Amino acid sequence: MTNTEYYRKKLRDRRAELETMIAKIEDLLDDPLPASFSEQAMELEDDEVLEIRGRHEHEELKAIDAALSRIDNDVFGTCISCQNGISDERLEAVPYATLCRNCMSVQI
Repeated sequence: MTNTEYYRKKLRDRRAELETMIAKIEDLLDDPLPASFSEQAMELEDDEVLEIRGRHEHEELKAIDAALSRIDNDVFGTCISCQNGISDERLEAVPYATLCRNCMSVQI
């Protein structure tokens, strides 16, 4: 049986970390561009990397919210493909996992 309260805390903690990181990224993206054209070019490249990272973190937030919803609906830790349980080892590595190891390997 999956310890849902443990995973609820783990997911909420990770969610808080992501929200902090996203806020920092948004602050960095709001900084004005430097006066020098060459510095502007470098800054714009850095901004592009930050935007990509921010999108990934927003996607992880969505996955975490979905996992928290699965906990609330008593279906957390159940593979959405085969309906078998997702191993604690997999949930420890990826607490918002929706597929068991076998179904994940089929999808790759």
